[in-house]
Amino acid sequence: MNKIVPLISSGTAGPLGVLHLPRLWSKALLAATGKLADGYKDIGPGYDYMVLQGLGVDPDQARAYIREKKPTYLQFEEWVKSYPGAKLDKANIFKVNAGIASYIHSDEARAEILSGCGKVDETAVSPGAIDLNNLDDWQAFHASVAQA
Repeated sequence: MNKIVPLISSGTAGPLGVLHLPRLWSKALLAATGKLADGYKDIGPGYDYMVLQGLGVDPDQARAYIREKKPTYLQFEEWVKSYPGAKLDKANIFKVNAGIASYIHSDEARAEILSGCGKVDETAVSPGAIDLNNLDDWQAFHASVAQA
């Protein structure tokens, strides 16, 4: 079975307006079907927990829902909207999104990602985690397709 590198960026939002939520869903759905590429976590510490906990949603319950129901993205958003105690007002979504958009990787993580892509660590490269994670995903995607 071919494993799939998730290519939805953490900088992408669905109709609810929450950054990273579509990526979280895609990784969890891939994991639920045994198709998530090695080295990726379905719902784990980092952006996944930042988003879910920021919205007042239990990460374990989100994982269980996706594994059991295998929902479309819009069905997953509806589940989040119906989650008891979910904090989905505009101010909270803005706060969650600001946390995602402003997160900066450590110098070590940045150097590791850039090195893995064959890129020299220089000031011209965006230090933001979203952009660095995109580079990492694109490199992994390329390896899985072109070098397979």
